[in-house]
Amino acid sequence: MRSYFYVALVLMIIFGAIGGYLTKRYLEFSKLDFSPPPVTVAVERAVVDSWSQSLNAVGTINAVRGIELKSETAGEVSEIYFESGQTVSAGQPLVRLNDDVEQATRKNRLANLELARVFFDRDKALLENKSISQSKFDQSRANKDSAVAKLSEIEAVLSRKVISAPFAGVIGLRRIDLGDYLSLGDVITNLQDLTQLEIDFSIPSRYRASLKTGLTLDVKVDAFPDSTYTAKVSAIDSRVDVSTRTLSIRAIFDKTQGLMPGMFGSLNLDLGQTQELVTLPETAVTYSVQGNVVYFVHEDKKVATAFPRVVEVGPARDGKVAILSGVSEDELIVTAGQNKLYRGAKVRFDNSSGFK
Repeated sequence: MRSYFYVALVLMIIFGAIGGYLTKRYLEFSKLDFSPPPVTVAVERAVVDSWSQSLNAVGTINAVRGIELKSETAGEVSEIYFESGQTVSAGQPLVRLNDDVEQATRKNRLANLELARVFFDRDKALLENKSISQSKFDQSRANKDSAVAKLSEIEAVLSRKVISAPFAGVIGLRRIDLGDYLSLGDVITNLQDLTQLEIDFSIPSRYRASLKTGLTLDVKVDAFPDSTYTAKVSAIDSRVDVSTRTLSIRAIFDKTQGLMPGMFGSLNLDLGQTQELVTLPETAVTYSVQGNVVYFVHEDKKVATAFPRVVEVGPARDGKVAILSGVSEDELIVTAGQNKLYRGAKVRFDNSSGFK
């Protein structure tokens, strides 16, 4: 019996020692910090900047004077006086249609006018001598006036047989050849005055109160991505488009070098007003389908922790972006390194950020 007692005592001592050792090891491990190390990030405080209020839009460039030249009458092309891409002056003849029949008619009516004038002059002298009646003289005068009118009529027809440039400009591609038969309204070519260009665009009607002629806009085109063209608002439409609720605007360019009618332009319209906006570096915003997120930093007893926040983003300018809601002035925001962050992550500031 005593042997059993000694065995149990030994076992208790062994198991007690093992338990004490395990308890000691557990207490030692429990004091260790197994949390992830702080993430190194760059931070910056949100500031309030005064930004000029502007609108972005897209528009189409047109010539102030630009048309498609069309035939005003039917006829066969007998002469062509221009080439594709040629610069022409105002009033310069471009095309002549066959006018043989009209020229013959004109000669006939010229002869009739000469005869009518002879009869008119003779009857006038006879009337002064009271050799004919007043009614006879009135008939001669009416015949002369009718002959003048008929000659003017055929000369008007002849004038439409010659198509001239209504203003100075650059001719487009020629759409006709010698001997072609033109019907009324057939396109001959296009004529564009490239010295004066304008851009037409639309903006939401809610901005009507801020609009006025003379406002400046910057325009960029795909053909010259490194160039910015300046234009000024010249006209505002007198009605709002009922289908889109937008207002049409027209602006004239100051310089037009390189621009052509029909080009697509991206523009920024300066409304001439300023507004106070909370701004951050563009790198601070993470864009995703769930929303635009920034990480703000909470500092407590020298421990900095990052938390995500959904924000409403406004316009971007010069590497900074306006935050319309979600961030207040002077809040500490992560500007780089947020791809490693998660909610509640501890952070360490990069020395280059100016924080320690």
